[in-house]
Amino acid sequence: MSPIQEQLTALGGVFQAAVLVDRIAKTGQASEAAVGCLLGGLLVMDPKDTLDVFGGDDLNLREGYRALASALERDPGTLQREPLRYALAMLGLERQLSKRDDMLDTIGKRLPQIKSQVEHFGIVHENVIAASGALYQDTLSTLRQRIQVHGDMRNLQQPNNASKIRALLLAGIRCARLWRQVGGHRWQLVISRRKLLKELYPLLHG
Repeated sequence: MSPIQEQLTALGGVFQAAVLVDRIAKTGQASEAAVGCLLGGLLVMDPKDTLDVFGGDDLNLREGYRALASALERDPGTLQREPLRYALAMLGLERQLSKRDDMLDTIGKRLPQIKSQVEHFGIVHENVIAASGALYQDTLSTLRQRIQVHGDMRNLQQPNNASKIRALLLAGIRCARLWRQVGGHRWQLVISRRKLLKELYPLLHG
């Protein structure tokens, strides 16, 4: 993969998390495979490349690519407004997190505990989702900038959905961190739009 495709794959993860958060908030449903793919990425500590974080392929990132493309195309007809808002908020939270060594330390200490739960229960087990959601709640949700999720209150008030949303936000912020590690910058989304789209379309169509 080219450096730009590495960045787009990581950014696709951020947008995929945003799409899933929006879907759970509005419908209470999300694909288990897509959720598992993103949560698994939290536990890949030393990836050999960007795809490694997502289990070796980007099959579960297609909806994220689509939401990213609609944001870069700036077409009001296809723009997914809520996912875009969540994705930009996750990029902002990752910037704040990068300045908080204490928080990074807490996350670093608790992820191995979650990993051992995964080995015992499996990646999308409610215990794993609850532990990942609690980690988000104890760390990132305490920052001044908070992500406000909009949807159907009946879905948002279900503890399992709330945990899943928090776990996905944590996974999305992990992808945002990866995006920066492979050279991604927010100004690219404004200045290099056409260049990014040209590299994104082949990924989108697999």
